[in-house]
Amino acid sequence: MTQRIEVLEDIFKANNSQALLNCSRLEKAGIFSLNLMASPGAGKTSLIEQTILGLKGKTRVAVIDGDIATSMDADRAEKAGATAVQINTGGECHLDAFMIRNALDRLDLSAIDILLIENVGNLVCPSAFRLGAHQNVLVASTPEGHDKPYKYPGMYQGVDVLIINKIDLLPYINFDMQFFAQGVEILNPRIRTFLTSCSTGEGIQSWIDWILHQKKSFSAV
Repeated sequence: MTQRIEVLEDIFKANNSQALLNCSRLEKAGIFSLNLMASPGAGKTSLIEQTILGLKGKTRVAVIDGDIATSMDADRAEKAGATAVQINTGGECHLDAFMIRNALDRLDLSAIDILLIENVGNLVCPSAFRLGAHQNVLVASTPEGHDKPYKYPGMYQGVDVLIINKIDLLPYINFDMQFFAQGVEILNPRIRTFLTSCSTGEGIQSWIDWILHQKKSFSAV
């Protein structure tokens, strides 16, 4: 048991060291970066598509898409107008800092202002591995249920931004927003929250305005 703990500590230490290098590399290039995490089906890729479209003509966007297999998500990001790199983890349930380092090697960083990292769909493993992004974003969706903050506290504690997606479905499903919000408040009282629907467009502009404001503040430092 002790040996296993030591191995895990070594893995996290090496990953975190590389994450710091990734962050420094992005900052030197003037790139503001977001790590987007979610469970499968929460609408993460759809949100990224809407984000790319909303930022078109305002800033230069690239996407690193992580998935176990296929290039479907990267293809969607490219179709929406972003430069995209696909990472296939080959079974790993999360991205890590070394995967991001390799993906950055495949991008022209001088041609990017904002980098969106789409992590593998999972509410457990991604929260444990830093990537070097400036902000960690969780995309939750109403059909997942209002108990998720209570069942996956590690994920909700470790993010800077929460997007509650698919709010257009609220009239048709049993989702207790107050119960959900109470769970989030207990775990992460300083989190910034957006309510969105990729189907109707509700809340998307507020999310895009926030990204542009963060990028402006980041560039001014």
